[in-house]
Amino acid sequence: MAIAGYARVSTRDQNSSLSTQKQALEELGSQKVFCDVISGSKSARPGLRAAFEWLRSGDTLLVTRLDRLGRSTVDTLRTVAELEERGVRLKALDLDLDSTTPAGRLVMRTMASLAEWERELLVERTRDGLAHARAQGRVGGRPRVLSSAGVDAVKAALAAGLPVAQIAALHGVSRRTITRVRAGEYD
Repeated sequence: MAIAGYARVSTRDQNSSLSTQKQALEELGSQKVFCDVISGSKSARPGLRAAFEWLRSGDTLLVTRLDRLGRSTVDTLRTVAELEERGVRLKALDLDLDSTTPAGRLVMRTMASLAEWERELLVERTRDGLAHARAQGRVGGRPRVLSSAGVDAVKAALAAGLPVAQIAALHGVSRRTITRVRAGEYD
């Protein structure tokens, strides 16, 4: 059974932190350490993907901090669930967490429940906020690039047989906007 380490920092300025993480992981028996220098807000983490490809069922992934695995609680728990599905043991040093112990599984499941609750609250708050904004006459989304007079002009140009590209250039909009007007999607 192999042990892999995973270290992540958000910026190149944190290289000393990356070195510290790597050293700790190697001292604890990591045969290979995978690294990412990328913001936690980015979902694509090539080092973590490489670690997943390297690890097999029965192996262990070691991290210095649990939050290194994801950009949010939900994302971290998704990564943890993927590890569990693949039969890979997870050890997080900051929480002294081991996914193969009963206490470790309890903590993981509790965190998963809290993350689900947090996600549901966020959806509910967003829905309430949008309803409140609509009640005050505000509408979200990007502003329209064509006024109602512009839409009428585009329709007239389409009826006259002008090419979509030419109409788009005349109005300073994309061809997609013109095709949306033609399809009746732009009201």
